Amino acid sequence: MGNSLKFYNAKIFRSDSVFLSGSFEVENGVFASVDFGQEMKTSGIDLEGALVIPGLIDIHTHGNRNADFSDGDPEGLATMARYLLKNGITSFLPTSMTLPDELLENAFDTAYGFTKENHSDCAEVLGIHMEGPYLSEKRKGAQNADYLKLPDITSFKKQQKAFGNLIKIVDVAPELSGAADFIREAVKSDGAQRHLVSLAHTDADYDTAKSAFALGARHVTHLFNGMPDMYHRNPGVVGAAADREDVTVELICDGVHVHPSVIRTAFKLFPHRICLISDALRCCGMPDGEYELGGQKVILNSGEARLEDGTLAGSVTNLFECMKKAVSFGIPVALAVEAATYTPAKCLGLEKRKGAVTPGNDADFIICDESLNIKRVYRQGTEVV
Repeated sequence: MGNSLKFYNAKIFRSDSVFLSGSFEVENGVFASVDFGQEMKTSGIDLEGALVIPGLIDIHTHGNRNADFSDGDPEGLATMARYLLKNGITSFLPTSMTLPDELLENAFDTAYGFTKENHSDCAEVLGIHMEGPYLSEKRKGAQNADYLKLPDITSFKKQQKAFGNLIKIVDVAPELSGAADFIREAVKSDGAQRHLVSLAHTDADYDTAKSAFALGARHVTHLFNGMPDMYHRNPGVVGAAADREDVTVELICDGVHVHPSVIRTAFKLFPHRICLISDALRCCGMPDGEYELGGQKVILNSGEARLEDGTLAGSVTNLFECMKKAVSFGIPVALAVEAATYTPAKCLGLEKRKGAVTPGNDADFIICDESLNIKRVYRQGTEVV
């Protein structure tokens, strides 16, 4: 926890997607007060008009710096988390790949242990994003087909119980046999816990996706990737998600996975419902070469990671750079910041703790210049960069 700190003369991001001139105080690791306009204080550290944004939250990231969550290596997870924090991502969901249960559970156990320890130099693990194995073989992308299986609610509940309900997002292709029952059961809350079911790597048509949302699915993993295109006579998952104002969607904004024009269209189609993600692989932050992903060889070349057969894998860009790319593609700064902070916090049910510079929230924040270049990073009130 950090000591008491006061800042003034800042342009502060609010959760309603605006920047306002103001001041704020941090005490015991949380925002103690935030004042705007005539109420703005003028004591403490003068930020000279710098932008203050919440710490970014990446709800879909596999790895970086040659470490992958699915390795199940505690030091590898710490390596990932240190890299993220230095790049302004103050909390995240380490994301698994399609693997045998024993390997998945080893990774889950690593994350569970990590949350029980003090890692002040690392981004905070908020939970786990379980991307496989309940996915479509036709739309598997870079997932390993050898380990795909039908949705298994008994196995999922067993894993949740074993690892303290740490799985916050579980992906499923809704057209698979047993998917409807899986969604219906998985969305049931265990006390205060929240399980977010996301449609992913799916060949579902509009009606199937619509039915999945009616059953309680409320999220879509990496929109446009791993699903049919939105066609005017068969709008598919994209159209079904757009119809539901209670559904959030992920968007990889690395300039490779989704065209800038489609990025702009998505922000119009899903106002205040986009979660920017990195979907980063272990080769993020690494030089060109050969790497591994879910038991498969990945080749990194000139900013793109592909399997040997040419299939595009995840990204090699961190979330902060994705947010900046969104701005370069024409997305207003406040909307890009919202999509990397408040919206992911809200979709996880954590908006009263993360994702906004507001009294009572964790004092995770970044001080940036007008071009969104990082000047300082704070985690729970302590400067880390």
